[in-house]
Amino acid sequence: MPSRRSPRWSRIERDARETYGELIAGIDEVGRGPLAGPVVACAVIMPADARAIPGVDDSKRLAPDAREALALRIRERALALALGAASAREIDRLNIYRATTLAMRRALARLERLGRVPDHVIVDGRLIRTLGVSHTAVVGGDGKCYAVACASIVAKVTRDRLMRRLAQRYPGYAWEQNSGYGTPAHIAALDALGATPHHRRSFCVKQ
Repeated sequence: MPSRRSPRWSRIERDARETYGELIAGIDEVGRGPLAGPVVACAVIMPADARAIPGVDDSKRLAPDAREALALRIRERALALALGAASAREIDRLNIYRATTLAMRRALARLERLGRVPDHVIVDGRLIRTLGVSHTAVVGGDGKCYAVACASIVAKVTRDRLMRRLAQRYPGYAWEQNSGYGTPAHIAALDALGATPHHRRSFCVKQ
């Protein structure tokens, strides 16, 4: 689906730079809803003195080919970029909210290990008490804030690639097409083949 509007540097991001400093990290996650696979978070610092990459938008609004191309450009231009994930087992043990926070904290920790400690963080969604860093939360941030949109694209591309690789090891669930989401084909395969180690047992329990 073509982008409706490409986020530019938003007023939220400009205000954050004026208040906290130039190194503003956008962070977003992908994979809260699927029946299988990890939740993946990306934290990215884009250069404040560079124009926004044309076409960047909420990853859900972009066609797969556009996401792949944009993810490459984002990686090339980013001052620093890091990924974090939480496995299906961790999701079952912690619950999806806490596992998502864990994935975000891992991404931020890796960003800091790269030597780029952000002056401030902008997160898609609501405030997260346990995130461990000062941050601004923006509901729908992946469609409003450029750095968050960049993070959403890289997280989505990374997770989709992972699910395609897992599909080769566990054929029959069509993960290469559904990325682990509960499509009719996936649910039918789950009934016929049973759960894999990458299924979220707490998501697959029949009601």
